[in-house]
Amino acid sequence: MEPTHLVDPDAPRAPPQAVWDALSPEARAAIVASLPSEVPRATPPEGDAHFHSKRRAREALDAWFRKMGRSVYLASELPVYYPDEPMFAPDLIAVLDVDTHERARWVVSDERRGIDFALEVHVSGDARKDLEENVERFARLGIAEYFVLEPLRRRLTGHRLPEPGALAYQPILPQGGRWASGVLGLDLAVEGGRLRFFAGTAPLLDATELIARLSEMVDDAVRRAEAEAERASEEARRASEEARRASEEARRASEEARRASEEAHRAERLAAKLRELGVDPDSVE
Repeated sequence: MEPTHLVDPDAPRAPPQAVWDALSPEARAAIVASLPSEVPRATPPEGDAHFHSKRRAREALDAWFRKMGRSVYLASELPVYYPDEPMFAPDLIAVLDVDTHERARWVVSDERRGIDFALEVHVSGDARKDLEENVERFARLGIAEYFVLEPLRRRLTGHRLPEPGALAYQPILPQGGRWASGVLGLDLAVEGGRLRFFAGTAPLLDATELIARLSEMVDDAVRRAEAEAERASEEARRASEEARRASEEARRASEEARRASEEAHRAERLAAKLRELGVDPDSVE
């Protein structure tokens, strides 16, 4: 007889792995669909500092991995279900080299893997969950790296598993004000209370910064095009003026040539007249 698993809406859990393994594909799909996709609010939202910190981090990482052509799934406050564990929803998660289609939840048994990276943003209230409880729990679950950002305190702490299968984190010690993430292949730093990711020496930009950078590039291109058009117009004006002067010089030269020709013809007529009168023109001074 196939085992059953009932989901408690007040304390939702995925079934233990042994139960999951014994279920039919149809029963598994039904359980996944029954797991809540919304996070109950035990505490009130923490305001702009919390929201913008996770938004910027996600946007910067999303743009970076898209640019690199790497398939990395990123999500914010997505319910995560490990086998027979209470649901949790970090402010940001990353799972490397998986399909990035939209999800309502991350069920480890169904995805056949856990998450690789977690970030929590702590702004106010009791920090015990983020700074103590999660450190123990996430290590036990095998999450390779876990970071906590405290934007108002301008503080970042990082933890990583020293090796696969380890059950306790080791602290990630900053070097030159940066924390290296082996999972992401990037460095993390706090600048003015803001989390920054670095690829080498280059900071990763979030969507707002990218738009501003692109807008600045467009403005520069427009200014350069306008300057080039102005220079081209000035060159055309100068060329037109040179052509006008050349035309005027040619006209004057033609007029001079006409007058010279007329004078020559007049001289010839006078010389002929003198010869008719028996006077040698060459003797006339």
